This record gives sequence, structure tokens and C-alpha cells, in this order.
Amino acid sequence: MSSRSLLAGASAVAVLSVVLTACGGGSTSSTADAGDPQPGGTLRYGLSGAPTCSDPAQSSTNQTIYVVRQVVDSLTDQDPETGEITPWLADSWEVSPDAKSFTFTLKDGVTFSDGTPLDAAAVKANFDSIVNDLTAVKAPLGASYLSGYAGTTVVDPLTAKIDFDGPNAQFLQATSTAQLGIQSPATVGQPIEERCLGGNIGTGPFTYADYQQDKSVTLAKRSGYNWGSDAFGHTGEAYLDKIEFTVVPESGVRTGSLSSNQLDAVSDALPQDAPQIEATGGQVLTTSNPGTPFGIQPNVTRGVLQDPEVRKALVPAINRQELVDTVLGPDFKPATSTLGSRTPGYTALADVTYDPEKAKSILDAAGWVPGADGIREKDGQKLSFKVLFSAVFAGNQAILELTQQQLKDVGVDLQLELVSTPEAIARQNAKDFESTYYNSTRADGDILRTSFAVDGRNLNARGPIPDLDASLTKELATTDTTARNEVIGTAQQQVLDNGLWIPTIELSQAIGAGPNVQDLKFEASARLQFFDTWLSGQ
Repeated sequence: MSSRSLLAGASAVAVLSVVLTACGGGSTSSTADAGDPQPGGTLRYGLSGAPTCSDPAQSSTNQTIYVVRQVVDSLTDQDPETGEITPWLADSWEVSPDAKSFTFTLKDGVTFSDGTPLDAAAVKANFDSIVNDLTAVKAPLGASYLSGYAGTTVVDPLTAKIDFDGPNAQFLQATSTAQLGIQSPATVGQPIEERCLGGNIGTGPFTYADYQQDKSVTLAKRSGYNWGSDAFGHTGEAYLDKIEFTVVPESGVRTGSLSSNQLDAVSDALPQDAPQIEATGGQVLTTSNPGTPFGIQPNVTRGVLQDPEVRKALVPAINRQELVDTVLGPDFKPATSTLGSRTPGYTALADVTYDPEKAKSILDAAGWVPGADGIREKDGQKLSFKVLFSAVFAGNQAILELTQQQLKDVGVDLQLELVSTPEAIARQNAKDFESTYYNSTRADGDILRTSFAVDGRNLNARGPIPDLDASLTKELATTDTTARNEVIGTAQQQVLDNGLWIPTIELSQAIGAGPNVQDLKFEASARLQFFDTWLSGQ
């Protein structure tokens, strides 16, 4: 047995992710003979990690968003199959030609769960609070969507006009995210810390009935709900009476509880769990995340990664299909671009292809010659660099261990630097690393700008790249979908050409669902939507 086979046996685990945020597939657990949807019942769901905060505006992890998404509605929604923006709380909208102003006409008769009517003033209060109170410190995603926010004008009770100080074409899609979900004025007026304790009031199909940090969350159906998204599968109220979320960190315990009917569905089902789940009539639902796939982001000011030819050679040196086949299994996909394949505007890039001889040729031409130990050298410097990553991404270590072996085959020494999640975040923010490994989820190609622009997160610590900078600026100012996707396609290639991202695999969500769970769906950003879910055999 090869060392790579041994690695697979030891590390056959699925990839999880703490994500930055937001097109996932529409997989469901319905069966042909399940019959018509039946209202009622309590769905018992096992989370793999604790929600970090009950406030959608402050949410970031998948496990948090699974919960908060059910409590708040957004101005718009996004069709999970087409990526099209569809009505939700807003019946209609207009975008100015310069993409600086967005005017939304709200549905009449919508109320928050405390009885307060939804109006334009509530929309203004939410966006003002994200920018002025939460800021990027507490609401990094929401604040990034509102970058350049100049304010909201209440045109009339049902019309809100949101202005920016520059073009911001990504904002329309951003209004479909949970982070910009609309909460009651009473909620957004609370102190920041209190907004995480489970008292949040939204217009959504469920309400918080109980919130115990690090333990459990219970949601109850909102009576009288009748303003669902156009992307939902039915109208009126949700089918489920309650959803009980329990935090169950251990994968084996989650799977055992699902198989023994103590839970109805669970997060992050591992490949080896599928036979046990399927043996009791259940199934594993999967979808790929949109956004940037998992990859290595080089700090272009550090060590050997300052050499663009080294960064260029890393792309063909990685056998992405082997990563999937050896570590993850058939429900995952190799990365084929600097965007995930479910992202609107995605373009497959021919250069993201395994070709070790090409990698060697690039390094040879750049003067990196094999040393006595097989690791290349140039001017007395070893071709060696570290990759910073966190153990919270289950499976990432196995992926990187196999990548390490693949890079060694072409003479590159990759050193793994495993740290805690808080340390990884702190060092990323300080750009204190040679390279770092992660992914970002969002169903919009603007994730390239927020990740790679000079004035974005820019973990590459790069300076100006005129062609790429022009594309990222143009993308923000382009409102026509076809034209914008062409710009995003160009930007994907430019990010790769400049060695700013070394793609590996696409993140997939894998949900274990029992035989009684019907129509459990993924929304556009690959998070769960429970509005259409129902329980059979009650």
C-alpha cells in the first residue's frame, strides 16, 4: 500500500468550513412515494458546532446561518438553480445606471413577530446599525456588503432608497443574504452583546422559542406567515411546528443518533457515515459551495513566494482529482477555477490542470534546480514555504498532507503550520504568514474583489496589478448580468495568472437526513432552508 493510500485510510474525513459568507444545488430528501406535504411535527437537527450568535447580522459560520436564516427574511432571495435575484420582502426594485442607488418597494402587510409592521424606516435602521454600531468588527460580512454606504432614504413607508458613494453592483445579491436580513427596530436598538442572546425579532417563518448558547436552539413556526420568497416551494406558513437544534460535535454520535431515530437530520455527514445512514433508509444530501474554493493564498512579500514563477508552478503541480478521490469521496469536486463551480459567473480555467512536467519546466526555467534531497534550490535558498491553517476545518490537514506529497514530487517543500482558529484569524489579519489555506462562501463573483482587491482583504499583501484592479473595479460598476459575468470571468483568470490563489478542492455541504425528512433544501449559498421541509409518517 502506498503512503498516499495510508494517508487516505487515516484521514477520510469531510471538509467543513467557517465561512466568510455567500450558488448551492437544490438537493432534497423527498421520495417519490412520500405523498403530499403534511404540516406539523418537530424536526430534531444535530449541529456539528455551536451557533456563535443569534443575530443574523453577526453570523458567519454555516452552523450559525442554518439557524438564523429561518428567523429573518431578506429584501430579496436568490434562485439556487439559476442564481437569479427574486422578490422576498421587496416586491420590486430599481438600480440606478451607475449602480450607486438601489430603491426597494416593500410588500404591504408584512409584520415582525412582535406585531410591528415592516416599513422603510426598519430597513434604514438595520443598515444604519450594521455600519454605525456593529461595524466590520462585529459584522464583517454585512459591513463588507455595505462598503461605501452613504445612507438610506425613507421615500415613503414602503419605499427605501439605499445610496452608496461609488458603484456597488454586488449589493443587489447582498440583499439576499442572511447577514442583511431585516430585524425589528426593537432588536437593532439593543446593545450589541444582547443581540446574540436569542431575543432577535424578525419577519421570518420561524421565531426563537429558546436559545441556550453552546447547547441548543428551538425555533417555533410563525403563525400567519404569508410573504415567503418567490424561490420557496409553497406559500403560506412553514410546515414544521418546531425545529430543535442540538449541538453534537462528535461525528459518530451525530450519525448514531440519526440512525437510531434520536435525530432527524445532522450536519457534516462524513463519507464513511453514508452506509450507516442509508442502511436505515436515510440519505446524505450534498451540494458544492459557491465562492472561492479551498486554496492556498500566498503572501507575495514573503520568502520564495515573492517569485511569481514559483506561484505559477504550484497550480499544475497539484493533482486535485487525487485529493478528492483519496481524502473526500465522490460527493466532492476538484477546484477548476478561482471560483467554485456553483458561483454565478464561474468560468472553468484550463490552467487549473494537473501537469507535473509543466510545473517542473516552469521551475527549471526560473532557475530552481533540484538539490541532493530532491528539494529545489536557487542562490542557496531552498524552495520551501509554510502554509497556515486551522484545525476547525476538519479534513484540511489530510488535504494539505497529500498536497505536501504532490509538491515534493516536483521539488517543493510545503511545511504545514497548524494553529488554533483565533490565532489563524489574528495572523491572517496581520498578514503574518507565508501562505494560508481556507475558502470563502458567497453566491456572487464579487467574492473575488473582497478577497483579492488591494483595498479588499488582500491577504496576498500585494501592490497594484493594473489589469486585475481594472476588472475588479469594472465588476462593481456593471449591472448587466451577462456583461458583469464576462468581467468576472476575466478576473478569475487574472487572479490565477498572478499567482494570488492556488485552488485545491471545492467545499461541499453534506447533510445526513432520516427517511421521514422531506424537502430539506439548500438555498443559493449552500445553507439549509427549512420552510418547505416536512415530516412524513407522522
